[in-house]
Formats: sequence, C-alpha cells, structure tokens
Amino acid sequence: MKILVCDKTEMDAIEKMRAAGLTVDTNFEITPEELLNVLPNYDGCVVRSRTKIRQPLIDACPNLKVIVRGGVGLDTIDAEYARSKGITVMNTPKASSASVAELAIGYMFMLARNLYKASATMKAEKWDKKAFEGDEIGGKTLGIIGIGNIGQEVARRAAALGMTVLATDPCFDRADNARCVALEELLEKSDYITLHLPKTKVSAGMLGKAQFEKMKTGVRIINCARGGIVDENALYEALTSGKVACAALDVYDVEPPVDWKLAKLENVICSPHIGAATKEAQGRVGAEVAEKLIEFAKKQ
Repeated sequence: MKILVCDKTEMDAIEKMRAAGLTVDTNFEITPEELLNVLPNYDGCVVRSRTKIRQPLIDACPNLKVIVRGGVGLDTIDAEYARSKGITVMNTPKASSASVAELAIGYMFMLARNLYKASATMKAEKWDKKAFEGDEIGGKTLGIIGIGNIGQEVARRAAALGMTVLATDPCFDRADNARCVALEELLEKSDYITLHLPKTKVSAGMLGKAQFEKMKTGVRIINCARGGIVDENALYEALTSGKVACAALDVYDVEPPVDWKLAKLENVICSPHIGAATKEAQGRVGAEVAEKLIEFAKKQ
C-alpha cells in the first residue's frame, strides 16, 4: 500500500510502517491544491487537524482506501461521505486523552487562582498581592459535557481533587467518578463547565445564550474540545456581562481566529489548540496510526 502522511507524525511511526512493507511518503506542509494533484496516486493518507479531507477531494481520489486521522475528532474529514464511497476512516481516540485532560485541569487551576494575571503583573514589576485572592477547586462542582475517553480522564482527576463531578452525554447514562445528569441540571449546578465532545450537527452551538442564562452567575467555562460547540458571540456577551466569570479556550470557531475579541478579554486565557501537544501524546498518536494502518494493510 502507498500512504501519504500529510501532517506532522512521529518518524518512529513512519519507519515502523515502512518496515512492515508500506510505501510511506511525507509532506507535512502540503497545500490543498497540491493535495488534490497528488493524493489520487495513493491508497491511503494520514492527517491531523491541519489537513482537511472534504467531498471534492474524495471524489478526485478513486483509489483511496483508507484515511487515518491522528487525533480524536473526525471533523476535518467528510467521514460519512468517505465511508459511503467504501473508504475506511479511522482515528486515534485514546492516544491524547490524558494530555487534553491535564490541560483542562491546568486551566481550572489558572482560572481559580488568577495565575495568568498574577504572572503578568510580576513581569510588569508590580507587587499586587492583595488583588489575587482566588478560590479552591476542592468542594466545587465540575460539569463535564461529554464523558467519553477524555471526559473520563478529566472526571478521574477532578474527583481526586475533591470536586463533585456531574456529566452529561447522550451516549452514556453512567460513568466512573461522575454522576450523569441532564444537561439542564448540569448547567444549573456547576461552578466549572468543561467540554469534551466532538463537533457534530447536534453539538454545534449547543452552548448559546439560552444555556448561559441557566448557568450560575460566576460560572467558569473551559473548552478544549472543538470550536463552534460554544457560540462565541453568546460567550463574549456572557463574559462581558459578568454571567460567566472567566473562560479558558484552546479551540475556536475559526482557527486561527479572524475575530480576536474573545482572546483579548481580560477574563479569558487561551492557547492555540495545543490540547494534544505533548511529547507523550504525539508518541502514542503516531504509534496508534502505524498500528492501524499496518493492520489494515494486512487485510487487503
């Protein structure tokens, strides 16, 4: 099988695939225009979040048999359409779970203790000790929207910190370290709300103005899932009105953002979609990509 790796992938994984007999080419900076020209020559491709595989590209690749997304979501791929054409679509759902969960928990500490602001004032040579009274996370209620692999990792860590953990997910009615409840109850009772679910037609915009109105005043929002699940205009309004005390964002409706107004708010901390960006996660993602492609090739 001939495979094109379109986004950065660990070289150990690439060499493992080659050792198993796959022909593997890499082009980590390939443009959409270039991809349209070269992908028809391949049986499979590996993508991360940068490269998009949409219907027109799929139609131009009659020889394509498999697409592997190194990561959790499949929103960068028209997966249902690809499968309708007989193409196998796979991802690596567990490889980065711990890394994303740790980022979400880290963000909760930053919000609780005003760490970003405190650090910024020190760099400005200010000693504003009395300005940064924070809160303890222990004893607070965390609402997790999406209790899959990542959500469960967050729940385990939050419970260990002494938090009460609520979760809502249409696919689960029970979970370790969390009590599953309806979304409305989660919104009403949570001090922190963190999102860990894929972006779909159902979940897009699921936290909007009506949902913010049901939350506690002073709630804190963390989104390390996908941009577009939270209505950014509604979040901006809630942050500027005081309904939401602060937010931490790793993902955005458009990446990189075109409108930076959320990132520029003083009560928002943010990062450029780095949830899975740890050495450990990258290694696991690469290894799982290689394993799945090698196994797929054996069946051809």
